[in-house]
Amino acid sequence: GRTHHVYTAVALITETEQVRLNINHVSFRPLTETDIQQYCETEEPLGKAGAYAIQGKAAAFIERLEGSYSGVMGLPLYEVAEMLNNIK
Repeated sequence: GRTHHVYTAVALITETEQVRLNINHVSFRPLTETDIQQYCETEEPLGKAGAYAIQGKAAAFIERLEGSYSGVMGLPLYEVAEMLNNIK
């Protein structure tokens, strides 16, 4: 039942430099010991930052997302598209 923050930075270097920081707030519902044990048994948390993938089984634990779904996945698409549109 806690909220954590996911920070994703993107840099685009052309003739100019553009850097963006995407900050998202992800709130999990309260989890039981059984929830946690069953999730760990899937091995999905292995090799993941924060031990979950928002697009995976852990999506069932998310109560609220403030920000960018794609940013939590690792590439904030809206911000990248904006940066690409700014290339002159």
